[in-house]
Amino acid sequence: MEIDFQYVLSDEEAKGRLELLGLYLHNKHGIKVTWLDEKRARFSGKYLLVKIEGELSLGNSHAVFKGEDPGFLLRARAKDYIKGKLEKYLDPKNAFSDLPKE
Repeated sequence: MEIDFQYVLSDEEAKGRLELLGLYLHNKHGIKVTWLDEKRARFSGKYLLVKIEGELSLGNSHAVFKGEDPGFLLRARAKDYIKGKLEKYLDPKNAFSDLPKE
């Protein structure tokens, strides 16, 4: 499963917001987020019945999530959840201070 999301923020600001998203995912769902380097993070855990395992990379105004396909029945739900979070956290209209951490 792959999701390619384009953003208009600087890559540095996008990374800060994605770090905040990682904190939210850990606090809310127990999803472990580990930054491998400045541009790549590894996600591991579950949201409801959907296993979320994969890597997120960012740069050149794109965030790309590549992960395990949860199968036909759960694929749409997993994609919608991940894409929705990227839309929220990488939208410059949403102030950094207003983004949830838990």
